[in-house]
Amino acid sequence: MRLFINSLSASAGGGLTYVRNVFPCLAETENLEVVAAIPPSLAPELSQFRGIKLLPVEMSAARRFWFEQTQLRRWLRQDRAEVLLSTGNFALRNSPVPQILLSRNSIYTSPDYYRDLLVRHEYGMWLDTHLRARLAWQSTRWAEVTVAPSNSFAAELSAWGASRRASNVRAIHHGFDSENFTRDPSPLPEDVEQKLRDADGCLKLLFVSHYNYYRNFETLFRALPLVRDRMPRRVKLLLTCKLAPGENPGSYRPDAAARLLDALGLSETVIQLGAVPYARLHQLYRRADIYVTPAYTETFAHPLVEAMASGLPIVASDLPVHREICGDAALYAHRFSPEEFAGRIVELVSSPDMIKGLTTAAFTRVADFSWRKHTEALLALARSLARAKKGGPAAD
Repeated sequence: MRLFINSLSASAGGGLTYVRNVFPCLAETENLEVVAAIPPSLAPELSQFRGIKLLPVEMSAARRFWFEQTQLRRWLRQDRAEVLLSTGNFALRNSPVPQILLSRNSIYTSPDYYRDLLVRHEYGMWLDTHLRARLAWQSTRWAEVTVAPSNSFAAELSAWGASRRASNVRAIHHGFDSENFTRDPSPLPEDVEQKLRDADGCLKLLFVSHYNYYRNFETLFRALPLVRDRMPRRVKLLLTCKLAPGENPGSYRPDAAARLLDALGLSETVIQLGAVPYARLHQLYRRADIYVTPAYTETFAHPLVEAMASGLPIVASDLPVHREICGDAALYAHRFSPEEFAGRIVELVSSPDMIKGLTTAAFTRVADFSWRKHTEALLALARSLARAKKGGPAAD
């Protein structure tokens, strides 16, 4: 089978994680030829995989959609592709070959996100998100199948498009490969290492994310003084970002969050590590005591699986997707309640037996996630669509 992958949007977060883990599995698959459109920054990393032809394209996010709607169709015909896999939430209109759309951006379906933008007076971003959501919704009609990374988000997408005849939505869990995740033995950057050494002896909470609004940093910040006042030892929150303009992908403004830290007296409690190379993240997880995430919307949340694989107990916002991914391997708190988050963290720290139970459950749960299984399920779907295009039977 000849598969064309459009991954031009893989620039940060889950998009990068997806490409980095799925491409090795594709390269090891027999009787498969892959052509992939990617950002140039990924070319050095992905060029090692045989059987994958790379098409690096440099362009702004604003131009990407229109470029895809014009150039992509020509590439598909030129490379004689049998199936198109669009990984970035937006599909190709009138694709000449069957198309699988990967939808993994829950802000388009999240009422909390739209309310948050209005509270922050981000009216331009509110309008832009609505326009992008319209394209994302339309994309579910252009694709033969829309694939979500979790059952929870698949249900959201189905409900979102039910009255508009959205295409078939299926859930295929994203995966995890412990061997690949822990392969790089390189030390953490020296500035990160020094900050971690300075936090030795403290209770270290970890939150892996660049700054954005839907990860709900502010609720976690408001919980920290409540934790600090109830703990006999000092508390540190480790962030893999910096709350400064120009330090994070996208147009999210961290100024208000930075001011909140100062107002709460948390400048020494919150350690802004900055971006940590993905290949070395496993070392950071192992230096922490508890993983925390107050996100108010998610589609899968890769760091939760990474934290479980690293043996970290977890306190997460009480979202259906978080319960789906973690099950009994986490404690849950209301997404907008600093008091509940603080209470869960203190409850966890005060019970070694609870920590042991969560860790045991985590190691069991993480075994259910596999990038190999994800890729196999995706390719089975692609082959089914290719057979149907040729007039053969399609799988259910």
